[in-house]
Amino acid sequence: MNKIVHKRFDLDITEENKAFSKTFELDKDIVTVKGVGITSNRDDLLYARGEQRIEINREEFFPDNYESKRLMAGVNSDVNMRYYNLGDVSSGNKSIKVDFKDVPNELTFFRPYRVSYYFLCEKTEMQ
Repeated sequence: MNKIVHKRFDLDITEENKAFSKTFELDKDIVTVKGVGITSNRDDLLYARGEQRIEINREEFFPDNYESKRLMAGVNSDVNMRYYNLGDVSSGNKSIKVDFKDVPNELTFFRPYRVSYYFLCEKTEMQ
């Protein structure tokens, strides 16, 4: 029997106009990644300034410069529809790599912010 779990990984954006890269490790009992969503403690900065590249198990799902606003869900979104549907992506080597860029935008002033990546995953139930 498999179970759906939500995994959260954070990335601190500490400098303006800079790229940040981080590899996150999934638990060994995760078998598939079904969806991704992002949020921030400063949604305005993430929406206006954020771009990233995301790969799962060494396979690219979102290319360089993919705008954060395309992966964000609004407060009016149904709580069960807040993930970008990836289907059933094999967790393979259990790694998720994120390359995030803060890109200056004349509508916002930089201040440090946190980007939170949420992955909807399926894991095996250990008997």
